[in-house]
Amino acid sequence: MTNTSEQLLDIEKIRKDFPILHREINGKPLVYFDNAATSQTPKQVIDCIVDYYETKNANIHRGVHSLSQIATDAYEAAREKVRAHFNAEHSHEIILTSGTTHSINLVANGYASILKPEDEILVSAMEHHSNIVPWQILCQKTGATLKVIPMSHKGELEMETYKGLINENTKLVFVNHVSNALGTINPIKEIIEIAHDVGAKVLIDGAQSAPHIKADVQALDVDYYTVSAHKICGPTGVGMLYGKEDLLNMLPPYQGGGEMIAEVTFEKTTYAGLPHKFEAGTPNISGGIAFGAALDYMNSIGFDAIAAYEMELLKYATSELQKIEGVTIYGTSPEHKTAVLSFNIENLHPYDIGTLLDKMGIAVRTGHHCAQPIMEFYKIPGTVRASFAFYNTKEEIDAFITALKKAKSMLL
Repeated sequence: MTNTSEQLLDIEKIRKDFPILHREINGKPLVYFDNAATSQTPKQVIDCIVDYYETKNANIHRGVHSLSQIATDAYEAAREKVRAHFNAEHSHEIILTSGTTHSINLVANGYASILKPEDEILVSAMEHHSNIVPWQILCQKTGATLKVIPMSHKGELEMETYKGLINENTKLVFVNHVSNALGTINPIKEIIEIAHDVGAKVLIDGAQSAPHIKADVQALDVDYYTVSAHKICGPTGVGMLYGKEDLLNMLPPYQGGGEMIAEVTFEKTTYAGLPHKFEAGTPNISGGIAFGAALDYMNSIGFDAIAAYEMELLKYATSELQKIEGVTIYGTSPEHKTAVLSFNIENLHPYDIGTLLDKMGIAVRTGHHCAQPIMEFYKIPGTVRASFAFYNTKEEIDAFITALKKAKSMLL
Protein backbone atom coordinates (compact mmCIF):
# COMPACT_ATOMS: atom_id res chain seq x y z
CA MET A 1 0.00 0.00 0.00
CA THR A 2 1.55 3.28 -1.07
CA ASN A 3 -0.61 6.14 0.03
CA THR A 4 -0.37 9.42 1.84
CA SER A 5 -1.44 8.02 5.21
CA GLU A 6 1.11 5.22 5.24
CA GLN A 7 3.92 7.49 4.08
CA LEU A 8 2.94 10.05 6.70
CA LEU A 9 3.01 7.43 9.46
CA ASP A 10 6.13 5.52 8.33
CA ILE A 11 4.64 2.16 9.32
CA GLU A 12 7.92 0.29 9.06
CA LYS A 13 9.55 2.64 11.57
CA ILE A 14 6.53 2.49 13.88
CA ARG A 15 6.50 -1.31 13.90
CA LYS A 16 10.09 -1.31 15.13
CA ASP A 17 8.84 0.40 18.29
CA PHE A 18 6.77 -2.70 19.18
CA PRO A 19 9.03 -5.67 19.99
CA ILE A 20 6.13 -8.11 20.31
CA LEU A 21 5.11 -7.62 16.68
CA HIS A 22 8.26 -9.44 15.60
CA ARG A 23 7.67 -12.70 17.47
CA GLU A 24 6.12 -15.91 16.19
CA ILE A 25 3.00 -17.71 17.40
CA ASN A 26 2.67 -21.41 16.63
CA GLY A 27 5.60 -21.12 14.23
CA LYS A 28 3.97 -18.29 12.25
CA PRO A 29 4.63 -14.53 12.26
CA LEU A 30 2.26 -12.90 14.72
CA VAL A 31 -0.63 -10.96 13.18
CA TYR A 32 -2.19 -9.11 16.08
CA PHE A 33 -5.78 -8.13 15.36
CA ASP A 34 -7.08 -7.99 18.96
CA ASN A 35 -6.37 -4.32 19.51
CA ALA A 36 -9.87 -3.56 20.80
CA ALA A 37 -9.14 -5.83 23.77
CA THR A 38 -5.73 -4.32 24.44
CA SER A 39 -3.23 -2.47 22.29
CA GLN A 40 0.40 -3.42 22.15
CA THR A 41 3.00 -1.39 24.06
CA PRO A 42 5.87 0.46 22.37
CA LYS A 43 9.40 0.29 23.70
CA GLN A 44 9.22 3.96 24.68
CA VAL A 45 6.51 3.12 27.23
CA ILE A 46 8.20 -0.10 28.35
CA ASP A 47 11.42 1.87 28.92
CA CYS A 48 9.47 4.41 30.97
CA ILE A 49 8.27 1.65 33.32
CA VAL A 50 11.78 0.22 33.65
CA ASP A 51 13.21 3.69 34.30
CA TYR A 52 10.73 4.27 37.12
CA TYR A 53 11.80 1.15 38.99
CA GLU A 54 15.48 1.72 38.29
CA THR A 55 15.65 5.42 39.15
CA LYS A 56 12.47 6.73 40.84
CA ASN A 57 10.84 3.95 42.86
CA ALA A 58 9.32 5.53 45.98
CA ASN A 59 5.88 6.18 47.39
CA ILE A 60 4.36 9.48 46.36
CA HIS A 61 2.73 12.54 47.96
CA ARG A 62 3.85 11.59 51.48
CA GLY A 63 7.60 11.60 51.67
CA VAL A 64 9.85 14.55 52.37
CA HIS A 65 12.90 12.75 50.99
CA SER A 66 14.17 13.53 47.50
CA LEU A 67 13.25 10.24 45.83
CA SER A 68 9.64 10.57 46.94
CA GLN A 69 9.54 14.10 45.55
CA ILE A 70 11.00 12.93 42.22
CA ALA A 71 8.39 10.16 41.94
CA THR A 72 5.59 12.54 42.94
CA ASP A 73 6.64 15.09 40.35
CA ALA A 74 6.73 12.42 37.62
CA TYR A 75 3.29 11.09 38.61
CA GLU A 76 1.71 14.53 38.71
CA ALA A 77 3.36 15.44 35.41
CA ALA A 78 1.61 12.42 33.91
CA ARG A 79 -1.72 13.62 35.31
CA GLU A 80 -1.11 16.95 33.60
CA LYS A 81 -0.41 15.14 30.31
CA VAL A 82 -3.76 13.35 30.63
CA ARG A 83 -5.49 16.66 31.40
CA ALA A 84 -3.94 18.33 28.38
CA HIS A 85 -4.70 15.42 26.05
CA PHE A 86 -8.41 15.40 26.89
CA ASN A 87 -8.52 19.19 27.41
CA ALA A 88 -9.94 19.14 30.92
CA GLU A 89 -9.98 22.57 32.54
CA HIS A 90 -8.17 21.47 35.73
CA SER A 91 -5.71 18.69 36.48
CA HIS A 92 -7.64 17.88 39.66
CA GLU A 93 -10.59 16.90 37.45
CA ILE A 94 -8.48 13.91 36.34
CA ILE A 95 -8.82 10.98 38.75
CA LEU A 96 -6.24 8.27 38.06
CA THR A 97 -7.91 4.88 38.50
CA SER A 98 -7.17 1.26 37.62
CA GLY A 99 -9.15 1.65 34.37
CA THR A 100 -12.56 2.26 32.88
CA THR A 101 -14.35 -0.34 35.03
CA HIS A 102 -12.98 1.22 38.22
CA SER A 103 -13.93 4.70 36.97
CA ILE A 104 -17.52 3.73 36.20
CA ASN A 105 -17.95 1.97 39.54
CA LEU A 106 -16.59 5.03 41.32
CA VAL A 107 -19.37 7.17 39.83
CA ALA A 108 -22.04 4.51 40.37
CA ASN A 109 -21.07 4.19 44.04
CA GLY A 110 -21.28 7.95 44.46
CA TYR A 111 -24.81 8.17 43.08
CA ALA A 112 -26.05 5.44 45.44
CA SER A 113 -26.59 8.15 48.06
CA ILE A 114 -28.08 10.63 45.59
CA LEU A 115 -30.68 8.83 43.45
CA LYS A 116 -34.28 8.34 44.60
CA PRO A 117 -36.85 5.66 43.69
CA GLU A 118 -38.65 7.96 41.25
CA ASP A 119 -35.45 8.67 39.30
CA GLU A 120 -34.58 7.09 35.96
CA ILE A 121 -31.25 6.32 34.29
CA LEU A 122 -30.60 5.42 30.66
CA VAL A 123 -28.00 3.12 29.13
CA SER A 124 -27.59 2.20 25.47
CA ALA A 125 -28.21 -1.26 24.05
CA MET A 126 -24.62 -1.54 22.85
CA GLU A 127 -22.78 -1.13 26.15
CA HIS A 128 -19.94 -3.22 27.50
CA HIS A 129 -20.96 -5.11 30.65
CA SER A 130 -18.88 -2.67 32.72
CA ASN A 131 -21.28 0.08 31.64
CA ILE A 132 -24.39 -2.01 32.41
CA VAL A 133 -23.84 -4.00 35.59
CA PRO A 134 -22.81 -1.09 37.90
CA TRP A 135 -26.00 0.76 36.95
CA GLN A 136 -28.13 -2.33 37.58
CA ILE A 137 -26.56 -2.56 41.04
CA LEU A 138 -27.20 1.16 41.53
CA CYS A 139 -30.89 0.71 40.66
CA GLN A 140 -31.15 -2.23 43.08
CA LYS A 141 -29.74 -0.05 45.85
CA THR A 142 -31.83 3.05 45.15
CA GLY A 143 -35.03 1.82 43.54
CA ALA A 144 -34.34 3.94 40.45
CA THR A 145 -35.48 2.63 37.05
CA LEU A 146 -33.06 1.54 34.32
CA LYS A 147 -34.17 2.16 30.72
CA VAL A 148 -32.42 1.11 27.51
CA ILE A 149 -31.80 3.16 24.37
CA PRO A 150 -32.39 0.61 21.57
CA MET A 151 -30.19 -0.01 18.54
CA SER A 152 -30.94 -0.78 14.91
CA HIS A 153 -29.78 -3.74 12.83
CA LYS A 154 -27.26 -1.39 11.22
CA GLY A 155 -25.62 -1.21 14.63
CA GLU A 156 -26.62 2.38 15.37
CA LEU A 157 -28.52 3.86 18.30
CA GLU A 158 -32.13 4.81 17.63
CA MET A 159 -31.89 8.49 18.46
CA GLU A 160 -35.58 9.28 18.01
CA THR A 161 -36.43 6.64 20.60
CA TYR A 162 -33.80 8.13 22.91
CA LYS A 163 -35.51 11.52 22.63
CA GLY A 164 -38.78 9.85 23.63
CA LEU A 165 -37.28 7.99 26.58
CA ILE A 166 -35.58 10.94 28.25
CA ASN A 167 -37.66 13.13 30.54
CA GLU A 168 -37.51 15.27 33.69
CA ASN A 169 -37.08 12.12 35.81
CA THR A 170 -33.93 11.11 33.94
CA LYS A 171 -30.92 11.82 36.12
CA LEU A 172 -28.10 9.94 34.37
CA VAL A 173 -27.28 8.77 30.83
CA PHE A 174 -24.54 6.25 30.07
CA VAL A 175 -23.28 5.60 26.53
CA ASN A 176 -20.03 4.37 25.05
CA HIS A 177 -18.28 6.67 22.62
CA VAL A 178 -17.44 3.66 20.46
CA SER A 179 -18.94 0.16 20.66
CA ASN A 180 -16.31 -2.43 21.51
CA ALA A 181 -18.29 -5.17 19.75
CA LEU A 182 -19.22 -3.31 16.55
CA GLY A 183 -16.90 -0.31 16.28
CA THR A 184 -19.86 2.07 15.91
CA ILE A 185 -19.05 5.71 16.72
CA ASN A 186 -22.02 7.03 18.67
CA PRO A 187 -23.26 10.65 18.31
CA ILE A 188 -22.25 11.56 21.83
CA LYS A 189 -22.31 15.34 21.32
CA GLU A 190 -26.01 15.13 20.43
CA ILE A 191 -26.67 12.63 23.22
CA ILE A 192 -25.08 14.97 25.77
CA GLU A 193 -27.01 18.02 24.56
CA ILE A 194 -30.35 16.19 24.73
CA ALA A 195 -29.58 14.93 28.24
CA HIS A 196 -28.56 18.36 29.47
CA ASP A 197 -31.83 19.84 28.18
CA VAL A 198 -33.65 17.88 30.92
CA GLY A 199 -30.93 18.36 33.54
CA ALA A 200 -29.51 14.82 33.27
CA LYS A 201 -25.79 14.13 33.68
CA VAL A 202 -23.86 12.04 31.16
CA LEU A 203 -21.04 9.52 31.54
CA ILE A 204 -19.28 8.51 28.32
CA ASP A 205 -17.26 5.30 28.25
CA GLY A 206 -14.27 6.30 26.14
CA ALA A 207 -12.32 3.05 26.42
CA GLN A 208 -12.74 2.14 22.74
CA SER A 209 -12.61 5.66 21.34
CA ALA A 210 -9.35 6.74 22.98
CA PRO A 211 -7.02 4.87 20.56
CA HIS A 212 -8.71 6.45 17.54
CA ILE A 213 -10.34 9.75 18.58
CA LYS A 214 -8.86 12.59 20.63
CA ALA A 215 -11.85 13.59 22.75
CA ASP A 216 -12.14 17.19 23.99
CA VAL A 217 -14.15 16.98 27.20
CA GLN A 218 -14.80 20.71 27.36
CA ALA A 219 -16.01 20.94 23.76
CA LEU A 220 -18.25 17.93 24.35
CA ASP A 221 -19.47 19.44 27.63
CA VAL A 222 -19.46 15.89 28.99
CA ASP A 223 -19.95 15.39 32.73
CA TYR A 224 -17.85 12.24 33.14
CA TYR A 225 -15.48 10.53 30.67
CA THR A 226 -13.56 7.31 31.27
CA VAL A 227 -10.48 5.75 29.62
CA SER A 228 -8.19 2.74 30.11
CA ALA A 229 -4.49 3.25 29.34
CA HIS A 230 -3.99 -0.27 27.98
CA LYS A 231 -6.23 0.52 24.99
CA ILE A 232 -3.95 3.40 23.99
CA CYS A 233 -0.46 1.86 24.04
CA GLY A 234 -0.13 2.16 27.82
CA PRO A 235 0.11 -0.46 30.58
CA THR A 236 -2.74 -2.42 32.12
CA GLY A 237 -4.10 -1.49 35.53
CA VAL A 238 -4.33 2.26 35.05
CA GLY A 239 -6.84 4.65 33.54
CA MET A 240 -8.69 7.84 34.23
CA LEU A 241 -12.00 9.30 35.23
CA TYR A 242 -12.61 12.84 34.11
CA GLY A 243 -15.38 14.65 35.93
CA LYS A 244 -16.46 18.26 36.11
CA GLU A 245 -15.12 19.78 39.31
CA ASP A 246 -18.50 20.48 40.92
CA LEU A 247 -19.81 17.01 40.12
CA LEU A 248 -16.74 15.29 41.58
CA ASN A 249 -17.00 17.43 44.70
CA MET A 250 -20.63 16.36 45.02
CA LEU A 251 -19.79 12.64 45.10
CA PRO A 252 -18.70 10.94 48.35
CA PRO A 253 -15.37 9.06 48.46
CA TYR A 254 -15.34 5.64 46.79
CA GLN A 255 -12.77 4.06 49.12
CA GLY A 256 -11.33 4.94 52.49
CA GLY A 257 -7.64 4.83 53.35
CA GLY A 258 -4.43 6.72 53.13
CA GLU A 259 -4.02 9.78 50.93
CA MET A 260 -7.75 10.52 50.58
CA ILE A 261 -8.03 12.14 54.01
CA ALA A 262 -7.38 15.61 55.40
CA GLU A 263 -7.57 14.68 59.09
CA VAL A 264 -8.46 11.48 60.95
CA THR A 265 -9.55 11.03 64.55
CA PHE A 266 -11.66 8.25 66.06
CA GLU A 267 -14.48 10.75 66.33
CA LYS A 268 -14.41 12.17 62.80
CA THR A 269 -12.57 12.07 59.47
CA THR A 270 -12.42 14.87 56.95
CA TYR A 271 -11.53 14.22 53.33
CA ALA A 272 -8.85 15.61 51.08
CA GLY A 273 -9.73 17.74 48.09
CA LEU A 274 -9.68 16.65 44.46
CA PRO A 275 -8.22 14.51 43.05
CA HIS A 276 -6.95 12.81 46.21
CA LYS A 277 -10.43 12.24 47.66
CA PHE A 278 -10.85 9.42 45.13
CA GLU A 279 -7.30 8.06 45.16
CA ALA A 280 -7.05 6.07 48.39
CA GLY A 281 -3.93 3.99 48.99
CA THR A 282 -0.72 3.65 47.03
CA PRO A 283 -1.56 3.96 43.33
CA ASN A 284 -0.07 2.25 40.30
CA ILE A 285 2.72 4.83 40.20
CA SER A 286 4.74 3.38 37.34
CA GLY A 287 1.52 2.79 35.41
CA GLY A 288 0.38 6.37 35.85
CA ILE A 289 3.74 7.71 34.64
CA ALA A 290 3.67 5.27 31.71
CA PHE A 291 0.11 6.40 30.85
CA GLY A 292 1.56 9.85 30.27
CA ALA A 293 4.36 8.37 28.16
CA ALA A 294 1.82 6.47 26.06
CA LEU A 295 -0.10 9.67 25.33
CA ASP A 296 3.18 11.35 24.39
CA TYR A 297 3.88 8.51 21.97
CA MET A 298 0.43 8.57 20.36
CA ASN A 299 0.49 12.35 20.00
CA SER A 300 3.94 12.22 18.42
CA ILE A 301 2.40 10.12 15.66
CA GLY A 302 -0.74 12.23 15.40
CA PHE A 303 -4.36 11.22 15.79
CA ASP A 304 -5.47 12.59 12.43
CA ALA A 305 -2.87 10.46 10.65
CA ILE A 306 -3.77 7.44 12.80
CA ALA A 307 -7.48 7.80 11.99
CA ALA A 308 -6.87 8.20 8.26
CA TYR A 309 -4.60 5.16 8.06
CA GLU A 310 -6.82 2.95 10.20
CA MET A 311 -9.78 3.87 8.00
CA GLU A 312 -7.84 2.67 4.96
CA LEU A 313 -7.13 -0.62 6.72
CA LEU A 314 -10.78 -0.98 7.70
CA LYS A 315 -12.08 -0.32 4.20
CA TYR A 316 -9.57 -2.71 2.65
CA ALA A 317 -10.32 -5.48 5.15
CA THR A 318 -14.07 -4.96 4.75
CA SER A 319 -13.81 -5.24 0.99
CA GLU A 320 -11.70 -8.40 1.15
CA LEU A 321 -13.88 -10.02 3.82
CA GLN A 322 -17.04 -9.41 1.83
CA LYS A 323 -15.59 -11.51 -1.00
CA ILE A 324 -15.78 -14.64 1.19
CA GLU A 325 -19.07 -16.45 0.67
CA GLY A 326 -21.26 -16.79 3.75
CA VAL A 327 -19.76 -13.86 5.68
CA THR A 328 -22.06 -11.55 7.66
CA ILE A 329 -20.54 -8.33 9.02
CA TYR A 330 -22.29 -6.76 12.01
CA GLY A 331 -22.38 -3.02 12.45
CA THR A 332 -22.61 0.10 10.40
CA SER A 333 -20.64 1.18 7.33
CA PRO A 334 -16.92 1.98 7.71
CA GLU A 335 -17.57 5.76 7.60
CA HIS A 336 -19.37 5.58 10.95
CA LYS A 337 -17.10 3.23 12.86
CA THR A 338 -13.55 2.72 14.06
CA ALA A 339 -11.24 -0.04 12.84
CA VAL A 340 -13.30 -3.02 14.02
CA LEU A 341 -14.74 -5.88 11.95
CA SER A 342 -17.21 -8.08 13.80
CA PHE A 343 -18.45 -10.97 11.66
CA ASN A 344 -19.56 -14.57 11.35
CA ILE A 345 -19.34 -17.18 8.62
CA GLU A 346 -22.54 -19.09 7.92
CA ASN A 347 -22.81 -22.45 9.72
CA LEU A 348 -19.52 -21.95 11.60
CA HIS A 349 -19.08 -21.14 15.27
CA PRO A 350 -16.86 -18.09 15.92
CA TYR A 351 -14.84 -19.98 18.55
CA ASP A 352 -13.85 -22.64 16.01
CA ILE A 353 -12.75 -20.00 13.52
CA GLY A 354 -10.72 -18.14 16.13
CA THR A 355 -9.00 -21.32 17.28
CA LEU A 356 -7.88 -22.22 13.77
CA LEU A 357 -6.74 -18.67 13.04
CA ASP A 358 -4.58 -18.82 16.18
CA LYS A 359 -2.89 -21.95 14.85
CA MET A 360 -1.91 -19.84 11.84
CA GLY A 361 -0.54 -16.98 13.97
CA ILE A 362 -3.59 -14.71 13.66
CA ALA A 363 -4.83 -13.21 16.96
CA VAL A 364 -8.51 -12.23 16.87
CA ARG A 365 -11.19 -12.11 19.56
CA THR A 366 -14.20 -14.44 19.57
CA GLY A 367 -17.32 -14.56 21.73
CA HIS A 368 -19.74 -11.95 23.01
CA HIS A 369 -17.00 -9.37 23.80
CA CYS A 370 -18.60 -8.56 27.17
CA ALA A 371 -21.58 -7.23 25.22
CA GLN A 372 -24.11 -10.05 25.47
CA PRO A 373 -27.16 -7.83 24.84
CA ILE A 374 -25.79 -7.06 21.35
CA MET A 375 -25.44 -10.76 20.58
CA GLU A 376 -28.96 -11.43 21.84
CA PHE A 377 -30.22 -8.61 19.60
CA TYR A 378 -28.69 -10.27 16.53
CA LYS A 379 -29.65 -13.76 17.82
CA ILE A 380 -26.11 -15.08 17.53
CA PRO A 381 -23.76 -16.79 20.04
CA GLY A 382 -20.99 -14.30 19.38
CA THR A 383 -18.77 -13.02 16.61
CA VAL A 384 -15.22 -13.12 15.32
CA ARG A 385 -13.77 -9.66 15.91
CA ALA A 386 -10.74 -8.37 14.04
CA SER A 387 -9.64 -4.97 15.32
CA PHE A 388 -6.86 -2.95 13.76
CA ALA A 389 -4.32 -0.41 15.01
CA PHE A 390 -1.98 2.05 13.32
CA TYR A 391 0.89 -0.47 13.47
CA ASN A 392 -1.00 -3.08 11.42
CA THR A 393 -0.54 -3.45 7.67
CA LYS A 394 -2.35 -4.38 4.48
CA GLU A 395 -0.06 -7.38 4.20
CA GLU A 396 -1.27 -8.61 7.59
CA ILE A 397 -4.85 -8.27 6.38
CA ASP A 398 -3.95 -10.39 3.35
CA ALA A 399 -2.52 -13.05 5.68
CA PHE A 400 -5.68 -12.88 7.78
CA ILE A 401 -7.95 -13.34 4.76
CA THR A 402 -5.87 -16.26 3.50
CA ALA A 403 -5.97 -17.92 6.93
CA LEU A 404 -9.71 -17.29 7.20
CA LYS A 405 -10.36 -18.98 3.87
CA LYS A 406 -8.26 -21.95 4.97
CA ALA A 407 -10.11 -22.17 8.30
CA LYS A 408 -13.44 -22.10 6.48
CA SER A 409 -12.40 -24.93 4.16
CA MET A 410 -11.25 -27.02 7.14
CA LEU A 411 -14.50 -26.53 9.08
CA LEU A 412 -17.05 -27.00 6.30
